[in-house]
Amino acid sequence: MPDNPQRPSPSDFRLDGHAVLALSGPDAIAFAQAQFMNDVASLGVMDWHWSGWLTPKGRVIALFALLRRDEQTLWLVLPDADPETVRSALSRFVFRSKVRIEVLDDVAATGSFMAPTEAEGARAALLDGGFIEMDMRGSGGERTLRLGPADAAPNASAQMEWQAADLRHGLPRLPQSQVEQWTPQQLSLDRLAAFSVKKGCYPGQEIVARTHFLGKVKRGLALLESDAPMDVGAEVRGGDTPLGTVAASGSLPSNGFVALAVLPLERSAADLHVDGQPVGEGELLAGLARRPTPPL
Repeated sequence: MPDNPQRPSPSDFRLDGHAVLALSGPDAIAFAQAQFMNDVASLGVMDWHWSGWLTPKGRVIALFALLRRDEQTLWLVLPDADPETVRSALSRFVFRSKVRIEVLDDVAATGSFMAPTEAEGARAALLDGGFIEMDMRGSGGERTLRLGPADAAPNASAQMEWQAADLRHGLPRLPQSQVEQWTPQQLSLDRLAAFSVKKGCYPGQEIVARTHFLGKVKRGLALLESDAPMDVGAEVRGGDTPLGTVAASGSLPSNGFVALAVLPLERSAADLHVDGQPVGEGELLAGLARRPTPPL
């Protein structure tokens, strides 16, 4: 355990692009339950899971880690989406609900490739100094995310490694061009336990549930690896046949590139190419799903 957990250690690095959006008030939980695709009611205080916000047609607007900070407060940890854009869009659905939505500009996100000091699985931990620790480990190794009032130094190489680890575990890091392009099933978000087909209604729920119960999931994520960059939005081909699209991509700190592409789940064996460059297909890592124990 670090000697001083209330401050970032030298191994911590700033996660640029991550932001925190807070929903608070007597109706915050009910509001989120009606808007987001996972079961907010399953979260006890300091529990978290992956979730998202969908269009009425079931397309992903934003993906995030959803933390229940206290009885009337939720934190959305957004790795990619612009927090002010999400805040403004969500605010249009508040109507008479007693809920406040605000961007927490004073909360910074830092990462480290070390084991958490106290957090484990879906259970976050409140450390000295107001830091919240979240366990981001999967089968790819140790990772910890901390949210708090102080920031760590930037580290471009470590941040590349962090994003690559997200992609290898099947967490899509969606840029703006991929917003409202994909359904949760096309992004294989069942692997992260990131959506529910049993809770009450939410935007896009009918599409998600119908796809699930009728067994019409035909596309999902594939992990691609290459020595050449794979641009988001680029076409993936199997031989001469168009197969799908690159939805998220990242660079490796040393050499090489990784990407997540939406491809047919059933396809014939063929050499894969992106923009004419050969790519390999890797195996998605497990262990990043978070399933909180429902509160009593």
